[in-house]
Amino acid sequence: MDREWINKEPGAENEVAGLAAALGIEYVLANLLVQRGIKTFEQARVFFSPLLSDLHDPFLMKNMGLATERLLSAIRKNENILIYGDYDVDGTTSVAMVYSFLKLRYPNLSFYIPDRYTEGYGISKKAIDFAGDNNISLIIALDCGIKAIEKIKYARTKNIDFIICDHHTPGDIIPDAAALLDPRQPECEYPYKDLSGCGVGFKFLQALTMKSEYEWEELLNFLDLVVVSIASDIVPINGENRILAHYGLLQLNKNPCFGLKSIIKLGGIENKSISIDDIVFKIGPRINAAGRMKSGNQAVELLITCDDRAAREIGDIINVFNNDRKSIDRTITKEAIKMIAADSRSEDRKSTVLFNPKWHKGVIGIVASRLIETYFRPTVILTESNGLATGSARSVPGFDIYQVVEACSDLLENFGGHMYAAGMTMKLENVEPFRERFEELVSENITPEQLSPKIEVDARIEVKAIDAKFCRILKRFQPFGPDNMSPVFMAGKLVSNGAIKIVGPHSEHLKMEVFSEDAHNHVIQAIAFNQAHHYNLISCGIPFDACFTIDENEFRGKKTWQLNIKDLKTREDIT
Repeated sequence: MDREWINKEPGAENEVAGLAAALGIEYVLANLLVQRGIKTFEQARVFFSPLLSDLHDPFLMKNMGLATERLLSAIRKNENILIYGDYDVDGTTSVAMVYSFLKLRYPNLSFYIPDRYTEGYGISKKAIDFAGDNNISLIIALDCGIKAIEKIKYARTKNIDFIICDHHTPGDIIPDAAALLDPRQPECEYPYKDLSGCGVGFKFLQALTMKSEYEWEELLNFLDLVVVSIASDIVPINGENRILAHYGLLQLNKNPCFGLKSIIKLGGIENKSISIDDIVFKIGPRINAAGRMKSGNQAVELLITCDDRAAREIGDIINVFNNDRKSIDRTITKEAIKMIAADSRSEDRKSTVLFNPKWHKGVIGIVASRLIETYFRPTVILTESNGLATGSARSVPGFDIYQVVEACSDLLENFGGHMYAAGMTMKLENVEPFRERFEELVSENITPEQLSPKIEVDARIEVKAIDAKFCRILKRFQPFGPDNMSPVFMAGKLVSNGAIKIVGPHSEHLKMEVFSEDAHNHVIQAIAFNQAHHYNLISCGIPFDACFTIDENEFRGKKTWQLNIKDLKTREDIT
């Protein structure tokens, strides 16, 4: 599917020029900063040199005093405490961090991860019963709980208190917990709203270090878990998250916990500088695989172990889960594509809704995302679980899929989510009515532009401008992620110097060296993933335009800069 190239609005010329002069950097780099809202020397200082001292006071968060005092009271009274979290990466890293940190000085702890298939997302009645049966009087819930109104009421009947640490948007009613920490709750004046669930847990522990014998320096050792949560949960990497991610990456690269060290080795990234992308594509999926394929408890066991041998053994098990997940994911994706191809109505639809009762519940969200890569339209994948159809929805940029799901609520047993992702369950007989209603609502509200894939270009650049100094400064824009994505540049009239070959396990990528027509001596390496079909033209010396990021490639200890080409158009394509 062809992608349209859209040029971002450049920064105001006077602001860009002033910042370039103040910082002594190239105009194009100053423009990238202004596009990100960084317009002064001090703002640039904060951006380029994150400091832990710039983190906000945790007691600015509503109920932080209540939460800290309730925990300290439990410690003073030797109460049994249960650390509870969701089965995804954010939840399991949150549980591992809070459990391990508290365990440094307090023994009466246990943890609990709900089963994806029998308990589902969020706080479960089964967990509360487990707490009651084991004389647990305080549960610290992480990355969930903001809508658990009835579950918290039930816990109170068993004399169990909850401290909820969540980051999701609350509903109209707030749970009656002993303390509720969520920067998005009403009347919370905490300055930063986009923390991950693990980030909220970190702020809770930060507050604890200010009121107890727990040490701040000890807490910093767990920033490797925080950055894994930030990257995997796709939260914005700006403000406080940028500080946490910066120092988390330092910890992850220098001295990760035994469990992450095991995952890093299994991912084949132990001898390179680990980035946010490495977490997203190598580390996060392996941690997630435990909850998808069997139990999130194994992910926590991996992340809390202080034994290298145990970490390797659990890591090997989780790696098998991840390989199984990838195999199932590929199989279901192929089956889904066949279903779409066999449906004569599919070509005219603005959405995709597929149901197969045999599909694995743990991977349907991944499959929905993969289908969007191919068909670029809002997608729902459904399977059967416990006698109901359960599904995951994913959207395209700019289209609010949650509103559409909400408009189908009369057909659903329950649902939840946000603009770009949602989950739902429904009776089996409602699958077809849901499919038709969903298609009708999407067709009425989506625009042709939203159904067309695009690449947003930050700036046009000459390849000859990409030198060592330029790349060194560009590297300091990291860590990249939502709200601070790796800049996309566009350059025209590029030519291969003849060093070009097709690579990849399925011969799908192009690796080459290129220069611009007006600067033959400035050659730079490039990789174009999934674009091997351009080989014949480019190998013949046909000029092309390209959109790309500039990445640092590390191979056998040697680092080089290369263009990571997102899309290219030859002269034939352009004309």
